[in-house]
Amino acid sequence: MIARVRAGDPEAYAELVRAHTGIALRAAAALGAGADAEDVVQQAFVKAYCALGRFKDGASFRPWLLSIVANETRNTVRTAARQRTLAGREAALVEAEPLIPESADPAVAALEIERRAALRSALAKLSEEHRLVVTYRFLLEMDESETAQALDWPRGTVKSRLNRALRKLGRLLPDAEPREGGDERE
Repeated sequence: MIARVRAGDPEAYAELVRAHTGIALRAAAALGAGADAEDVVQQAFVKAYCALGRFKDGASFRPWLLSIVANETRNTVRTAARQRTLAGREAALVEAEPLIPESADPAVAALEIERRAALRSALAKLSEEHRLVVTYRFLLEMDESETAQALDWPRGTVKSRLNRALRKLGRLLPDAEPREGGDERE
């Protein structure tokens, strides 16, 4: 596909954009772009197109693109930090989440909303590097290799930071489901 784009086929890049817009929007929202997620993603696709000459042949496009999305999100968040309140960012992230079907049990839906809020809160308390590795690995469902490529970290760094981040999250997240017999989770 990249070869087609480099050869001047505009439809080839349009196909890449269509194939990766969803995950790019999820990444931007998960990394804090909030209401600016669409603008961040659009700018990331423009920058990716302009940088295709530096794209390594044989590399995976998705992690490369998501690293550009992460950089654009960071730039946008830094620029808008003084203008945007925490409540505004929280509302934008909630809007980006999938809706719970109306057919869902209200108690289950309420529990799911509470869990997401607890996760967002816990993620916000992590360092940026820990928040990034958790977001890429689990929220964006990237494998270890893709995460390493997107973050431009060695795989060993991804493993160690992910391990530390998950331990911190474990301490920050309340127990949502007690085990049978009243035992608490460790």
